[in-house]
Amino acid sequence: MKKFLLLLLLLSLARIADAAPPNVLFIAVDDLRPELACYGADYAQTPSIDRLAKQSIVFRNHFVQVPTCGASRYALLTGRSPFRSGVTRSNQSMYRGTSALSHKQLAAAQTMPELFRRSGYQTVCIGKISHTADGRVYEYNGSGDGRDEVPHAWDELATPFGSWGRGWGIFFAYANGRHREDGKGNKDLVEFTVTEDTDLPDGLLAKAAMEKLAEFKNSGKPFFLGLGFIKPHLPFVAPSQDWDAFEDVELPLPPCPEKTASRFWHRSGEFFKYNFPFVKTPPLSEERVRYCRRAYLACVRYTDRQVGKVLESLESTGLADNTIVVLWGDHGWNLGDSQMWAKHAPFERAVRSPLMIRVPGRTSGQFSDALVETLDIYPTLRALCQPSFTATHFPLDGKNLEPLIENPDASVRQAAFSFWGSAVSVRTETHRLIAVKEEKAWKGLELYDGTTGFDPVRNLADKNPEVVSEMLQLLPGTGE
Repeated sequence: MKKFLLLLLLLSLARIADAAPPNVLFIAVDDLRPELACYGADYAQTPSIDRLAKQSIVFRNHFVQVPTCGASRYALLTGRSPFRSGVTRSNQSMYRGTSALSHKQLAAAQTMPELFRRSGYQTVCIGKISHTADGRVYEYNGSGDGRDEVPHAWDELATPFGSWGRGWGIFFAYANGRHREDGKGNKDLVEFTVTEDTDLPDGLLAKAAMEKLAEFKNSGKPFFLGLGFIKPHLPFVAPSQDWDAFEDVELPLPPCPEKTASRFWHRSGEFFKYNFPFVKTPPLSEERVRYCRRAYLACVRYTDRQVGKVLESLESTGLADNTIVVLWGDHGWNLGDSQMWAKHAPFERAVRSPLMIRVPGRTSGQFSDALVETLDIYPTLRALCQPSFTATHFPLDGKNLEPLIENPDASVRQAAFSFWGSAVSVRTETHRLIAVKEEKAWKGLELYDGTTGFDPVRNLADKNPEVVSEMLQLLPGTGE
């Protein structure tokens, strides 16, 4: 009997040793704020992401490192805090300046996909995972040498360009091959004219990902697929059905509609550079605010449908049972909040974004209110997948979130940090403090709390010196 039990144990251990390492499907969505049904916005139409949420652990308090695309993705891919890297604003950080990644392969991996690639994974990039829309270094006008933005990371850059011809073309796309950077003056804020999903780039990205999953099914190797959807990034362009779907939906106005007195309020230049279907005199009227919010949510609906197609393909190929799925928004977005549009501010609306992680057999619709950061994704995937190559060129500054998978009510940190230029924004369970380091002292203090959704409604710093003092002690570099 003992010999029989020992044999069973050995066979079990052998099966574990022979088990294929888990695949990773990493889905990034540009400018996606947590205005989804699974995050409590019942007027949003996001059934595919909501279905993924029911299979995942959903982090309600996830905060990005920087409220702009390139710098946020730099932190994601390198696992480095802006406090260490100095990348607190620039979108070109991966290929320009002192933070640029080396094109000489180093002894240790510089980025998360490189770590997986050097562990035997097939690594494929479709769409926007780094800052550029296809992983190649080109300027908006098409100039540049097209080198890999993230060196040594991807076996294949597989972004389809369709009639738009190049990466930034698909990023700023309108129907029929037109785009913002084609020199023809295309700059409309909204366009909802096409009827088919594949008439626009995100539909092509989903189709390419589905085809790649079919290839992975027969490859026999684990894969790391980075799939970066573009919408709801400006301009607001999607099929007509997505605009029409909100015809009879009463969309709420921003909970904080008044202009803030904060030094970080901005004039929403990224938003107002487009041509509006009405006179764009800010601040926009309530009717026009609702119009723009409808356009944003229509684009989210379009992307949600593409996410659903890819997840259905993951199921149909039989890969779902051994594939970890991450859905991540690269930062939040102001939708008229505090009379602001887009990101580029160290406020709650710009640094809070969706994050959910589906781990087969371990997650099933858990929700966690723990404070987590984008920096946590890299160490968590490394822990879940156990890649054979472990050397990282940069120290990983995030936390492994596995304890929250086991117990969503647990916590992994006291505070979450975001950066914007010289400002540091620190969020605890109850407050957000924004501070700027000047002449070795923290100045320009702004304190907000949960009673107003952490929006910059009123600065509580002068009336709460004890809270300010406690939070200052949490800031990076304090006391060093």
